[in-house]
Amino acid sequence: MKNKLLLFILTLSLLIVPFGGMVNASEKKDVVDTAVEAGQFTILVKALEKAGLVDTLKGNGPFTVFAPTDEAFTALLKQLNVTPEQLLERPDLKNILLYHVVPGKVLSTDLKDGMKVKTLEGSEVSISTNPVMINDAKVVKADIPASNGVIHVIDKVLLPPAK
Repeated sequence: MKNKLLLFILTLSLLIVPFGGMVNASEKKDVVDTAVEAGQFTILVKALEKAGLVDTLKGNGPFTVFAPTDEAFTALLKQLNVTPEQLLERPDLKNILLYHVVPGKVLSTDLKDGMKVKTLEGSEVSISTNPVMINDAKVVKADIPASNGVIHVIDKVLLPPAK
């Protein structure tokens, strides 16, 4: 009887531990690690590294990141007629990236049509809700959770207004 009880407890613990571990593992990834794991933000991640923003975005936050896909960056490269290397050498790269980050955790359910939100770059972005847009970039996937904030995937790179 003791052996059956021990076997039952052992089996039950093996079932519970993996499921609990999966939940905790996803909660431990910050916005940078979440973007890296997604695989569709390789240019964004390279730009964050080049601009020295990785440590910032691995910090406590919380942060809301409007993350342009690699496809969005490819379109920007064509628009600006530059190579990826030239984009990464731009003196305004850090400001471009900071224009994609809002302090705090802003979920899609928090958005209101016509809302203006101040970015870490210092300028505001405009929100519209039907469809959900950040300036002229469409949100293609919202509310990707991270341990220190949330990511909203957008289909265009946002450029801050000239100062």
